[in-house]
Amino acid sequence: MSTVLACPHRIWFIRHGETEFNREGRLQGQRDIPLNPKGREQASAVGRTLKKRAGPELDRLEAAHAFTASPLVRTRQTMELARAAMGFPPADYALCDDLKELTFGDWEGLTWPEVEARFPKDATERATHKWTFTPPHGESYATLALRLTPWIAGLSQDVLVASHGGVARALMHLIGGVAPKIAAEADIFQGRTLIFAEGGFQWVG
Repeated sequence: MSTVLACPHRIWFIRHGETEFNREGRLQGQRDIPLNPKGREQASAVGRTLKKRAGPELDRLEAAHAFTASPLVRTRQTMELARAAMGFPPADYALCDDLKELTFGDWEGLTWPEVEARFPKDATERATHKWTFTPPHGESYATLALRLTPWIAGLSQDVLVASHGGVARALMHLIGGVAPKIAAEADIFQGRTLIFAEGGFQWVG
C-alpha cells in the first residue's frame, strides 16, 4: 500500500506506560493520568532495551537534542524514566502539543461498556466508522492526522518521541500507508518501541 505522506527521517516512537485508566479500560484521551507502577517499569524497560540494542543511535539522537514528548504527565514520566535508563539526564527533552492524544470529549473517563450504555447510537457509529467518527466535544483519528501532518513535515532530523496510542495509529496511516480502517484498530503496545522509517514501521523489543 502506498505511503500517504513522505517522511525522510526516522521516528523512534514510544507509547507511554500503563496508567490506572489503561488497567481499568477507561477512555483516557487528554485526561492527565500518571503512570501506575507497572507503567513506570515499562518505561524504564524501554530505555534499557533501546540502550542495549541501539546505544550508538541513542547517543546520536541525544547529541542532536532529538527527544520530544507529548506534554501530558504519562508521556513525560515515560520519557524521563526511559532517558534515565538510557543513561541520559531525565528532564532534557522537548515538549510538543501536536503529540497529545486525541481527546474523547464527553466520553473521557468512561469504559467502553459505559459508552455503549449511555450513547448507544454514537457507539454503533464509531464501531462502524472509527477513523472519522468524532465523539461529543472530542476528536476523530482523521482530525488527529491533520494535526500531526505539519509536525511530520517540519521534522529536520531523526527523532525519538514519547506519545500515545492514537498518535501511533495516525502515523501508521500517514507514514506507513496503512488504510485508515486498519490503522484505527491496530494494537499499540506499551513497553516496546515502534520505528517509522522508509515508508514503513517495525516493532523493537
